[in-house]
Amino acid sequence: MLRRPKPTDSEADLLREQEHFLTSGAPSAASVVRRPDKRRGEAGEGEGRSGENEGSQRDVVTIEDLPDQLPSLTPAPPKKSRFKASRVTFEDEDAEERLDRHDTHVSAVLSRIVERDTSSTPISLPAFTGMAFPKVLHRSETSNQVPLSSAGGKKSIFARQIAPQKLKECKTTLHSSSEAAPTPETSMDTDQCDAAVEPAAVSGPRLVSGQGLRGPDNSGETTRIHMENQAKLQAMSQSEILEEQKKLLSQLDPRLVDFVRSRKAQSVPSFPSPSKHPKDKSATEDPPVQDVSRESGSCSAAVLCQKPQEVEMEGEEEELSAPPPAVTEEDLPVKPQKEWVHMNKLEPEKLEWLRDLPEPRRKGTKKAMQARFDFAGTLIPPTEDLPTHLGLHHHGEEPERAGYSLQELFLLSRSQVIQQRTLSLSTLANILSKARAGEYVSVLKGSVTSTLLDAGLLFLLRFALDDSVEGVMSAAVHALKALLVCAEDEECLDCTFSWFRGLASFPLLPSAQEEEDEEDEGLDESMKETAKEKEERKSDHEVARQDAVKGLLKMKLLPRLRYILEVVRPSPRVVQDVLEILTRLARHSSSSATQVLDSPRLMETVMSEFLPTSWSPSSQSIYGLPLSSAMKLLRVLATSGRHACARLLNSLGASERLSHLLSAEPNELLLEPTESLRITTEAYRLWAIAAGYGQACKLYMDLYPALVTALQSVHRLPPASDPLLPLQLQRFLALLSLLTQVTHTAGCHQELQAGMVSSGGEECPPPPPVSWGHVTGLQTSLMGHLKGFIKNLDDPLQKDGSLTLIPVYLVYLEAYYHQLSRQNCFKPVETLQELELLTSDVLLPLMSHSVVQSLIKNLKSSSVVCNAQAIPLGPEITNNLPGLACTGWRNRPGLVAPSSPFPLLTGLGLLLETITGIHKDLSSKFTGLLLSEPVTGYLRSCSQATPSLSHTKAWLLRHEHHLLYLLLLLAHRLVPLDSEVAKHASLYHQVALVVLPWLLPGSEYLAHELLSTIVFSKDLISEGHSGGPEAVELGELKLHEETQKDTSPSLQTVGALLREACVQLPSIRGCFLTHLAHLESSVIVSRDALLGHNPWIKSHLLPELTGPILPSDWPFLPLVSLYEQAGVSDGGGLAVEELPQGALQAVTHCLQWLLLLEVWREEALKVVLPVAKFARLSCVFLCSSDLFLERPVQRLTWGLFRLLTRSTKLDSLDLNVPPPGLASFQDLYSALVSQYEAVSFGDRLFGCWVLLPLQRRYSTTMRLAVFGEHVGMLRSLGVTLEQLSIPIERFTSPPEDSLPLLRLYFRSLVTGTLKCSWCPVLYVAALSHVNSFIFSQDAAAQEVETARHSMLRKIYYLTDEVLRSHLLLFRLPQHHLQLGFDMYEQLPPIRAKRLERVLGLQESSVDKGD
Repeated sequence: MLRRPKPTDSEADLLREQEHFLTSGAPSAASVVRRPDKRRGEAGEGEGRSGENEGSQRDVVTIEDLPDQLPSLTPAPPKKSRFKASRVTFEDEDAEERLDRHDTHVSAVLSRIVERDTSSTPISLPAFTGMAFPKVLHRSETSNQVPLSSAGGKKSIFARQIAPQKLKECKTTLHSSSEAAPTPETSMDTDQCDAAVEPAAVSGPRLVSGQGLRGPDNSGETTRIHMENQAKLQAMSQSEILEEQKKLLSQLDPRLVDFVRSRKAQSVPSFPSPSKHPKDKSATEDPPVQDVSRESGSCSAAVLCQKPQEVEMEGEEEELSAPPPAVTEEDLPVKPQKEWVHMNKLEPEKLEWLRDLPEPRRKGTKKAMQARFDFAGTLIPPTEDLPTHLGLHHHGEEPERAGYSLQELFLLSRSQVIQQRTLSLSTLANILSKARAGEYVSVLKGSVTSTLLDAGLLFLLRFALDDSVEGVMSAAVHALKALLVCAEDEECLDCTFSWFRGLASFPLLPSAQEEEDEEDEGLDESMKETAKEKEERKSDHEVARQDAVKGLLKMKLLPRLRYILEVVRPSPRVVQDVLEILTRLARHSSSSATQVLDSPRLMETVMSEFLPTSWSPSSQSIYGLPLSSAMKLLRVLATSGRHACARLLNSLGASERLSHLLSAEPNELLLEPTESLRITTEAYRLWAIAAGYGQACKLYMDLYPALVTALQSVHRLPPASDPLLPLQLQRFLALLSLLTQVTHTAGCHQELQAGMVSSGGEECPPPPPVSWGHVTGLQTSLMGHLKGFIKNLDDPLQKDGSLTLIPVYLVYLEAYYHQLSRQNCFKPVETLQELELLTSDVLLPLMSHSVVQSLIKNLKSSSVVCNAQAIPLGPEITNNLPGLACTGWRNRPGLVAPSSPFPLLTGLGLLLETITGIHKDLSSKFTGLLLSEPVTGYLRSCSQATPSLSHTKAWLLRHEHHLLYLLLLLAHRLVPLDSEVAKHASLYHQVALVVLPWLLPGSEYLAHELLSTIVFSKDLISEGHSGGPEAVELGELKLHEETQKDTSPSLQTVGALLREACVQLPSIRGCFLTHLAHLESSVIVSRDALLGHNPWIKSHLLPELTGPILPSDWPFLPLVSLYEQAGVSDGGGLAVEELPQGALQAVTHCLQWLLLLEVWREEALKVVLPVAKFARLSCVFLCSSDLFLERPVQRLTWGLFRLLTRSTKLDSLDLNVPPPGLASFQDLYSALVSQYEAVSFGDRLFGCWVLLPLQRRYSTTMRLAVFGEHVGMLRSLGVTLEQLSIPIERFTSPPEDSLPLLRLYFRSLVTGTLKCSWCPVLYVAALSHVNSFIFSQDAAAQEVETARHSMLRKIYYLTDEVLRSHLLLFRLPQHHLQLGFDMYEQLPPIRAKRLERVLGLQESSVDKGD
């Protein structure tokens, strides 16, 4: 056993112990490592060097598991050196050289030693005493020491012993200078003090000490200088003193001024005295808030909260306040006693907190202030003075302001004190709840939620979930629930569950963001990383920044939540929060729902603890009782896919739970009344989801008696004043949704049975256990219920409940009759009679009822499409955490509000579409609905609307699209039958064209049906058979007579082209359907969902919301797809030599459709920018070398060109804006010009297309390209001014100001590249610009003026007389003249003088040269 060294050990003992240690072989407590010197290279480089270099290396002792730097316990601002900022350093400067330059050898210091002159220094001998040695100073002998309080600061015993001597010297100095009269001194900061009060302040100088002066009387010299200064000050007036002071302050360095003031501040406390000046009011106020950016950079905590929230206070700027006076013993509320430890010295910095808080600022300020919140998350106004007992005041940066900032809450959440961590997390949860509700939108700049997420809130909460203290963990769960879950969003989704296709929903995925992966560029497809590999390679922070839910799942949130539920077994509130968090995670996507299902023991814990098969009502804990939130979690998980639903029903025992919960009445479940209603409602919804897949149908036959009993209780609804009424209504709505899905599934039984027999059961799914005969018995009773509810509309107390239930009955009846028409047992005659009775007894009375009529009047105000721009400020929605923005939906008009007619009209439209398809004669009975003023006005508003797309609107827009589609189908049936409806045919067609590019993923079948039936319907394009083409011809003829323009080809051909297009409408429809064939699989999936083919449905989760199904420029689709197949390749040539078969016909049909829309449905194409139209039509010239030469293509393209270049449309054609899908228009134009040079053969149509972008108002780049790189094309660009149909003034005005382009114009004219017979349009344009340039009188730079003179001289000496006269005598462009421009007979006097002056200058310069 080794022993520790002792102080008595000699060196021999230590060496002996060292030898013993080395022979024992015991491991050492510290290891010696040789670290490489960064300035001298790596460690291995010095091995072969001499011993001198080896000796220069140092031994470094390190201890294992000890970090190099101490961890920062509390965030503190980095220390900054005052001198480092003034030094100039360079990046490439060697640190060793800089060290050698500043840290030289000691000889350099010793060589510069200069002995001080001591000849005049007085020598004082020590006093002689009778003692052999000086007396030793004992601590007890402190009579002559200065007390600690008056000595100021922390001083040693020796310093306190010397202090009395300094005081004596100071008194001697005062006595020697008492002859001088005391005068007030004016300091640098304009504070004037009385000399009688502060004698020391005026007896000598504060700054000049005399140190360094040689001579015996250095102190007298400083006194003499001081007295001269005082005499000068006495001779000056107060105004002169202030003026000199201002002059000094303006000339001196601010740091020097601060130094002088600090010297004065140090000298004043040594002689304390009360000031005679009154207190300034601003002195009691707090200093202004520091700049937020500076504040955020000063401490590490600010990194967590990069942009603290700021509240605006309008008002006047607050004046700068003086610092508060120093704390004295009299100011303390508690006087320190001598017996108290360490209270013999006053510490002003610490005692500041014992004073009363300064009052909050009363004046307003335009400066943004940091937002502060109370513990409930309420924003505290900066001017509010709250009492301190609320606990909102703390030792922060603004002690007078109550509340906590986000930055301070982040710091508290990492505190060592449990209560502080819990309090901060609870406060953050309250702030998040209010922020998600939109309470801060109008009062704060920026978004609280996004600021917290950027600061790392997800990681903070995830770390807090791992806290061993249950209180902190519970607060973290609550904060995470506040971040992820919005209760009102969930309420809205629950309310729309019973609507048509309400059980389907969009995944709450963030908008897809394209990422540029430079690493994969140039690699083969097999070498590139897959999306899953890229996701795994990302860090948690990168994933969370793009998708908060994915980030949480990557941080192992699910195992922790399972541990909390299974092991911690927290309070009921925490359990509810955890279940709601799991529900939100399941709504994110099907993959997230699968992760929840696959998480070990998570769902087993939920099923066993919160959905038990048996329970006791006397349980004190929430464990062991069925919870509605747990059942809702199962329902949302089942929505993600049929396989997940089957796992829940079979493997996890959800089917058994449904039997236990739904076989009895809610009041028999031994639960609280509200909870029993909620859990049975969620059980019906889960069952409806399963029935929507064709599953759990055997349960329908087992629980049929319980379902009938539940249906019979619909007449026993509680009164309107009962708080349980909304829950009862939701329960009945869920039950009817279940019956609707079971009816759809039973209707598919016969088809599946036949398909299984024919296909041998290989591809066709098995038929469900329930057949059509099992569901037919419910229709009669439900019809009776519906009639009763219609009668109840007259009762004001039952009106609201009836309006809530009637739409679901209508949806059920639509499902019943739709499936009935597909059965073998369908009896047409009996069904037609039944439908007539339904119409006369139910539908017509319902539509004509005053309550329904007043409800329909809210159609426009409840619409999302019509009110896209008028939506109020909503909640905070971040990109990585999308939501539905349903805050306050009950109190404002909207699609889901109680006053909305959308559920009723959608159910009615579904039923009308089905019964009019079976009984076509019933269609005419419903014309009143379409012709009603609210519906017509609503459709007219929709035709003018341009709604935006986002998660907050998509889930509502989907339901509104259903209603618009149903109204259009009804109109399509009624237009041929009713003349009054036919008058609005163009409106219906316009709405159909507008709605088509709005349709969202999941509605592909609606888009297919619109294209197949309505969009290309001759009945809805009424202009085609009511003299529309003839009207166009007459209008163009009138225009021709007014302008007297001999256009070629004539615009009168547009009428004939329209007439031909109307005949070709069926072929045009086939063309577009062919080009949309790639959507066939999506159309089939959408059709199965919308038509109720339940056994074929894979998931009730809609496709990811990436955008509408069709692009807004879908009418150009055949052209664009043809260009992509056969267009210009990267090398500049055509990708293929020959066009695909049928390409000419497809392009012709596309151009016919575009011409028809441009003439008669111009509003439908308003979403397509004119530059986008021009770019898409350019594909006609780019996709082939001769397609534009075909006769039908030529005629149609000419017509479209005339329409695009009408005088009313030219100004809106802005080619400086890049077209959608292109980086810039210049790239497209470069391809056009190259194609024109290669294959145009001087075609006039192609020439007009190339000339259009050369107008003066467009970019100079395109004109430079034509006259520079592609100047050869001017030989074949023979378009006349009449053929162009664009005023020549658009090419010539305003005058060109680009000198390179003007030189190119001049060169092309002089060299003969540009001639009037070859290119009339550009010849006139070049003449006009060159003529304006050479005769311009505007002042210009020397280079421009030299170019003018040079051009003018060269023109004068041209040998081509015609060109010379054109350039000199050009006057104005005139399109009706043969040349295209007018000329002067002779030069005007001003121009002649300029010419003479320029030529005279040349002659004089030549003479000087001679």
